[in-house]
Amino acid sequence: MKLLAARRRHPMALVVLLLVGMLLTGGAYSLFTGNTTAKAEEYSTAQVEDGEKLFVTNCATCHGMNAEGSENGPSLIGVGAAAVDFQVSTGRMPLQMHGPQAQVKEPQFSEEEIAAMAGYVASLGPGPAVPDEEWLNTAEGDSASGGGLFRTNCAMCHNVVGSGGALTRGKYAPNLSEVSEKHLYEAMQTGPQNMPIFNDANLTPEEKRDVITYVREVSETPSAGGFKLGSLGPVAEGLFIWFFGLAGVIGITVWLTARSK
Repeated sequence: MKLLAARRRHPMALVVLLLVGMLLTGGAYSLFTGNTTAKAEEYSTAQVEDGEKLFVTNCATCHGMNAEGSENGPSLIGVGAAAVDFQVSTGRMPLQMHGPQAQVKEPQFSEEEIAAMAGYVASLGPGPAVPDEEWLNTAEGDSASGGGLFRTNCAMCHNVVGSGGALTRGKYAPNLSEVSEKHLYEAMQTGPQNMPIFNDANLTPEEKRDVITYVREVSETPSAGGFKLGSLGPVAEGLFIWFFGLAGVIGITVWLTARSK
């Protein structure tokens, strides 16, 4: 027992314990994030080289010659292929003009060029990969589970049915009804603009698919109650009744008064 206690008090014991803890932590992290991490090996050497040329020509002014970032744009090292695909495919990048939020517009590059730039950025450091079709198949998703997740994590900005809404300082949460399944998944992975990042430790790929299934269902289901008023909720409906309903009551009152005379 004395020998065992002496070994426990050995100066190297703490170092060994720290090393074991780091190995276990790193292994667990790799296990949970490996399925969504973009690796340079997924892209050919030619793609990476073409992507670097496109990056230097179109992106380096803001993001730096080596994507290290500058005062005009953040570093892209470690953002992954998914961030590039989302930002460039939706036309947000290259940025049209500086402002509170990047505007959606027609993409300026072909799918092949976007893939090449994504491959180049992926070669700079590990990050979220472009999602597999498996996680975009809403036929396999659970809209009921996705609705609960959406209301908990997304509704405060995007509205309970994904209609979007205004945020602070000129920013806004976009309407999700026209956003593709791939871009919905990539937005959750990468957290563009004011959106938080939902990695696989926050929302598993299955849960992300459920959220997408819910968004697609509420976007495509017709309103049984008639005019939805943009699905902006009770505040918009209350304002509608206040202005138009009150105006109607006043109009009827004036008409009745005029008739009585």
